Parts: sequence; C-alpha cells; structure tokens
Amino acid sequence: MRVLLILLLGCALTASGAHAEGERAGSFDYYVLALSWTPTWCATTGDARNAPECADSADIAWTLHGLWPQYHRGWPSFCPTSQRPPSRQMTEAMSDIMGSGGLAWYQWKKHGRCTGLSAPAYFALTREAWGRIARPEVFQQLTRPVKLPARVVEEAFLKENPGLDPDMLTITCRNGRIAEARLCLSRDLNPVPCGQDVVRDCRLENALLDPVR
Repeated sequence: MRVLLILLLGCALTASGAHAEGERAGSFDYYVLALSWTPTWCATTGDARNAPECADSADIAWTLHGLWPQYHRGWPSFCPTSQRPPSRQMTEAMSDIMGSGGLAWYQWKKHGRCTGLSAPAYFALTREAWGRIARPEVFQQLTRPVKLPARVVEEAFLKENPGLDPDMLTITCRNGRIAEARLCLSRDLNPVPCGQDVVRDCRLENALLDPVR
C-alpha cells in the first residue's frame, strides 16, 4: 500500500507540471516579471551576505529579481541551449536594476536560457520589461517600518499601471514581510492573466514593510 501511494503521488506531481528542468528552450507560454522589495531581501538574506545593496546608504527600493519564462502550469528551468553565456561585463551592466552581476548571471543560467534568446537579447528584454512597469513610489517615502495588508501593495501597483488587472499580478510574502510583486506579461511584454501557479496572493493583514535604507 505504501509503495502504491508513493507511485500515485509521483504520477500526480508529474501530471501537474509543477516544475521541470532541462526543458526545450523557447517553449513556454508567458513571462513573470519578479520585483523584490529590497529591504525585505536584505533582512532575510542580503544582510548575512554583506550585500552592497543592503548598506545603510544604498537607497534601493524595488530591484528586479528576474524575468521568468512560465507555462500556464509550472515553469521550465536550466534549459540546454546553444547560445553563448553572458560575459561578466554584460551581467555587471545589469546590476543597476538587479543589484548585482551575480544575480544576473544566475537568472540567465536558470531562466534566461529557457527563453531561446541570446544572452544580450534576454537582458535587453529584461530591461525593457522593467521599464514598462511603474513601481509605486509611495512606499519609498516610509520613514519607519509599517504593517499593512498585502493587498495594499497590489492596489498601489494597479493604480500606477492602468493596464493591469488584479489577476495579472500577485504579491508574495516571506517571513511575515512583503517580499515581491510578480507581474505576468506576454512574450511581447503586454500584461496577461497569470497561471494557477502564480496567482497565489499573500493574504496577510499585517505584513511588515521596512523602509528603504
């Protein structure tokens, strides 16, 4: 019986397409543009690494976590590709919006290769996607930590981006904090409804939002 349950669970996970690795590059349905609230990333990860974007004088609000190819259910990752990897100069050039060249390199390795694009084209598209989404400036005016419903952050993005509908973005939380805004975009970077794996809004009514350092 135990063996049967394990086999059934494995089949269910495979059928759901929850996650895949090594899929064919260029085979996906839409993009997810992930924007991180930098003070949260610093508090949960960056401070322990002494990341430069977490210095008290950094003055960084939203940073670009990545542009991710997505299926309607699940996502590809670490796809094989014949495209040349990006140079260090190319990844470092993305640090103004991604925080570090190291993150840019990892995003290419895990997600960028799955687009089927060359590294220069992927980073150019990533920068274009970043430029198309208005980031609410109201949160940058905070002078102290606040607790608020996560939906307030979503409403701020909707207000700043009239082309967005509620089912085209989601706000995530981590350790009781506002973590990311994830926006769903077509291959030509127009807002589209998110798939089931993405539309999972944080439901916290008192999520912590730290001010920009």
